[in-house]
Amino acid sequence: MTFLDRSRTVAPPGWSRWLVPPAALSIHLSIGQAYAWSVFKPALESSMGLSGTASALPFQLAIVMLGLSAAFGGTLVERNGPRWAMAVSLVCFSSGFLVSALGAASGHYWLVVVGYGFIGGIGLGIGYISPVSTLIKWFPDRPGMATGIAIMGFGGGALIASPWSTQMLESFGTDRSGLATAFLAHGIVYAVFMSLGVLLIRVPPESGQPAGHPPPAQPRALVTNAQVSARNALRTPQFWCLWVVLCMNVTAGIGILEKAAPMIRDFFADTGAAVSAPAAAGFVALLSLANMTGRILWSSTSDLIGRKNVYRVYLGVGALMYLAIVLLGNDSTPLFVVCALVILSFYGGGFATVPAYLKDLFGTYEVGAIHGRLLTAWSTAGVLGPLIVNWVADAQESAGRTGPGLYTASLGIMIGLLAVGFVANELVRPVHPRFHEPAPHPAKENAREQQPS
Repeated sequence: MTFLDRSRTVAPPGWSRWLVPPAALSIHLSIGQAYAWSVFKPALESSMGLSGTASALPFQLAIVMLGLSAAFGGTLVERNGPRWAMAVSLVCFSSGFLVSALGAASGHYWLVVVGYGFIGGIGLGIGYISPVSTLIKWFPDRPGMATGIAIMGFGGGALIASPWSTQMLESFGTDRSGLATAFLAHGIVYAVFMSLGVLLIRVPPESGQPAGHPPPAQPRALVTNAQVSARNALRTPQFWCLWVVLCMNVTAGIGILEKAAPMIRDFFADTGAAVSAPAAAGFVALLSLANMTGRILWSSTSDLIGRKNVYRVYLGVGALMYLAIVLLGNDSTPLFVVCALVILSFYGGGFATVPAYLKDLFGTYEVGAIHGRLLTAWSTAGVLGPLIVNWVADAQESAGRTGPGLYTASLGIMIGLLAVGFVANELVRPVHPRFHEPAPHPAKENAREQQPS
């Protein structure tokens, strides 16, 4: 197990930092498969006699476990290093598929839930935060771009997994035996692919800037050179302001993403530009692409204009896009699509930019652990967004409304939530020095460096 020790992952002289993003991508592209779970739902329902609600249970549990494992495992990730975290993610995510294969083959659906949802969900959470701190330390000059590359992989993983999984079910069949074989193949292939990240990942030397790498960018008002622990970060108003910012931004994105296909069809059902089912499916694919592209585009932009400014764009312009949909949405299909694409690009960008925002405020000391705790905002938004849109749409339908009227109230709520997030972002200030970690004594640091590993 010494191979997984943090001391064994320190980069040798001359190591290229550009090998680290591919290592992170191998993990995030794999665990991004979670967004393609719906491919398995019809086969599960037909072969095991499940309802639509029951077949969604593994995915729902996986997302819950993602948030919990990221929140509670963040400190372990910081302590043990990225290679250990990636290895844990590999074992949990891949073995989750193997347990699911056993459940499908034996007809015990609870094994599928435990395997993919509980065990695999732990792999999702640990894998999601595993490269964040390391990428920020390797790219102090461009932390937004670095984390955007990795987190883009999570958004794009489903674009690879969805057609691959579909083809696998067509080849193996959609009965229990075919499902079991597909789950088994997923577990093995993802284990091999994720092992590339485990082998490639390196952390920079602790002392000084690695030779040949540019120094950090010129500090801005909110960028600190101090360090804040995860425990102290929870005591600051800045953490909770960012929690609200992330929760509001994600809720707004999920508000469209969760009901994208029926929403666009309802908006234009009574017009001369009715949207067909295949066109609605194409719209959903475009939203996924915008989600993925926004993660690298906007997080890289934040390196140029600052994190606070880019969240002003996410929240302020996002509210205006929702307002345009409410006022003009069913007048023009292209306008509706463009506004939705912009909102979803902000949704993805919010995920990718927040690690760099945390680094600016709290330093790199335990930024991975702080990020893990902040992801509880994602879990909250994952419940809040669909609940708002579905509940309001059902209430409006019961009241006899149709078309855009089904969504006007819920979209108005989204505008209000984005306004709340905008105010929370404006309240972010530099962290008070009382929360900073004391500077290490030079003599103690030298003694620590001279200790044998």
